[in-house]
Amino acid sequence: MKFDLVLKELHRSEHDLGTLLMHASDRHTTDHEIHHTGRELATWCRRHLREIAEIGTEFDLDLDPEPSLDSGPLEALQQEISRRTGRRSAPALLLLTDLREIYVSAAGVSVDWEMLAQAAQGVKRHDLLAVTKRCHPDTLRQMTWANAMLKASSTQILVS
Repeated sequence: MKFDLVLKELHRSEHDLGTLLMHASDRHTTDHEIHHTGRELATWCRRHLREIAEIGTEFDLDLDPEPSLDSGPLEALQQEISRRTGRRSAPALLLLTDLREIYVSAAGVSVDWEMLAQAAQGVKRHDLLAVTKRCHPDTLRQMTWANAMLKASSTQILVS
């Protein structure tokens, strides 16, 4: 069984999604929906990472349960730039790019959760299946949120 490979990839992709959410939140502080919801959705990734690291120990994996999702020293600079530029054209286009990246990343994470669920179900690993049932719906909501924000923002940003 190759559950260790799927869990490693899932851990990496959850981390990447959480980081994208935090970066978007930091870059778009003047857009309160993006800023606050992005941070909330990143906490879901943190919870998923803890669960993946915990279940990974059963497969001799040493995955970090609390990796940093923050952008480090650039975070304050990104927030200040966002505050000063607001919704001008370039930051607005950056918002669409960020939302697209979040959507694509969440879709990839969703596929990883689905693969793990199918394999766990196939070999009757109820512990793994339970993790997927707790976490995968969150990922689907993250993807739905990014898609909804793209729909709400695209017309105004692209035709102005």
